[in-house]
Amino acid sequence: MFFNQRFDCFRYFHTFLKIKKPGYGSSFSRFTEKYARTKVDTTRLFEQEIDWNNQLIGLKGARGVGKTTLLLQHIKKNYALNNDVLYTSLDHLYFIENKLYDFATRFHQKGGKLLALDEVHRYPNWSIELKNIYDDFPELKVIFTGSSLLEINRGKSDLSRRSVIYNMCGLSLREFVNIETGKQFEPITFEELIANHRQIAAEIISEIKPLVYFEKYLRYGYYPFYLENKNTYHSKLEQAVNLILDVDIPQYEQVQISNIISMKRLLQIIASSVPFKPNYAAISKRSGISINTLKNYISYLSDAELILLLYPQNKGMGNLGKPEKIYLQNPVLVYNMVGNNAEKGNIRETFFYNQSSRVAEVNASPYADFLINGQYTFEIGGKNKNKKQIANIPESYIVMDDIETGYDNVLPLWMLGFLY
Repeated sequence: MFFNQRFDCFRYFHTFLKIKKPGYGSSFSRFTEKYARTKVDTTRLFEQEIDWNNQLIGLKGARGVGKTTLLLQHIKKNYALNNDVLYTSLDHLYFIENKLYDFATRFHQKGGKLLALDEVHRYPNWSIELKNIYDDFPELKVIFTGSSLLEINRGKSDLSRRSVIYNMCGLSLREFVNIETGKQFEPITFEELIANHRQIAAEIISEIKPLVYFEKYLRYGYYPFYLENKNTYHSKLEQAVNLILDVDIPQYEQVQISNIISMKRLLQIIASSVPFKPNYAAISKRSGISINTLKNYISYLSDAELILLLYPQNKGMGNLGKPEKIYLQNPVLVYNMVGNNAEKGNIRETFFYNQSSRVAEVNASPYADFLINGQYTFEIGGKNKNKKQIANIPESYIVMDDIETGYDNVLPLWMLGFLY
């Protein structure tokens, strides 16, 4: 009798587990909910840079830059809610026991035309199965996103000649201003900025106070999830950084826990520097990490979009040469790590590099701070910065903080945020 009661309990529990186990059909229910919640009143210009006609499209980018939102917005604007399209995230429990290839096969057999896959890096062998899906179902379009840039870069070799991968960055100052104000300011080119910055600034200032939004942007504007809750914004960002350091990088390469701690300290040093000019020998001695290993770790941090490496022209990571300077990837990360102790000069240069590198080739200048496209020289500073350093350099410019408008070859720093 006791045995039968125990057996009945076990059978009931097993049935309960089977009932709760997510199935293929539940993917449509989850997608319907996300589709309904997705707003398309404000979309990013980056969407227009993507050729959505390709059979296999990848969207990569740092955690929190808005890849999922962009993907769902594209679907909602271009597809009715029917069996032609399906969105799912590969970090869902369903894919613990079910294969992506089988999932795609079933969707294709039922007439599916677009399969949108989020967080592909959470699924083992994702790149191999995507390759098979591409080869076996040429009528099926697939769009995938990934936040582990290291893992996405590794998977590119399996998808070579098949996928087109786009790199998505965070919000520009221009995009942040448009979201905050409801305006529709358009991006400007470097050439327009240099030739006509006074007129452009006057037109913008007639509608907004740019320095007010600039200060807000530096502290929380780069990652669009600030819209969810500003009070928890920096704690979420800290969690995202820790995921990269504690999960993404160790998965990509065997890294000792003690060295992960050293990488975190390195990021803190970079955040609080003026800005950071690396001395590999000194860092190696201080951290106990060999110089070659240290170079690899800096490369990983760069690939994960936690740092920006600034090299002289015609030099780069191809030969693992030493960068001239190292910055955190954007000013928000600086404030996240050191708060109000952020060094002003570091913030200025980080903002300039972050915004301009989206649209131009940026190198260290032998005479000033930055060389753009091998042609324009820029020196960054506060509103009292003089021109002595660039006096005899052709096509050179001073970029000043804390000014609304410029003059001659003096440009306001905030205007660099309108390049994309």
